[in-house]
Amino acid sequence: MAPARRKLFEVFESTKPPIAAPALQRIASLYAIAAEISGQSARQRPAARQARSEPLSAELHEWLLTQRRRLSGKSTLGKATQYALNRWEALAAYLADGRLSIDNNLAERQLRGIALTRKNFLSLGSDTGGECAAIIYTVAETAKLNGLDPEAYIAAVIDGLFRGHTINHLSELLPWNFKPSAAPVVTG
Repeated sequence: MAPARRKLFEVFESTKPPIAAPALQRIASLYAIAAEISGQSARQRPAARQARSEPLSAELHEWLLTQRRRLSGKSTLGKATQYALNRWEALAAYLADGRLSIDNNLAERQLRGIALTRKNFLSLGSDTGGECAAIIYTVAETAKLNGLDPEAYIAAVIDGLFRGHTINHLSELLPWNFKPSAAPVVTG
């Protein structure tokens, strides 16, 4: 939802068309509902979304369709409206799936570091080097999401593997199971 909101907001900020305000208000209401239910489990969220967010989402979709018929496709508001309508299925997917967020801002923030260092990746040398870098970045970001210092986590995992952590206990090394103070399992 964030990209559609951003495009509508940019139009509103630059040209101040009052016609864009209802869409921004509906999107703000959708975000408010998302914030209220954010602590619920993935199984609980769809029911709350269908009861509260789906009617607002349907109103927003109808508003977008109405505006598309009224506006020139070349106007900035017409383009922003068409942008949202072209992506409507993806924008509304979160309503039925409790695992999804209203937007992908968290994922974009997690990837920002990778995007900023893209030029450095040109020297990886091979596809295999790129795949290895992608794995390390994924592990580091997953460690961060689980409240771990990525450098310390990766060092501890490598140390545990070096010391003979058995395959039967590899799940202990996953970021969501990892206990930094626990000594690695050593086989004799």
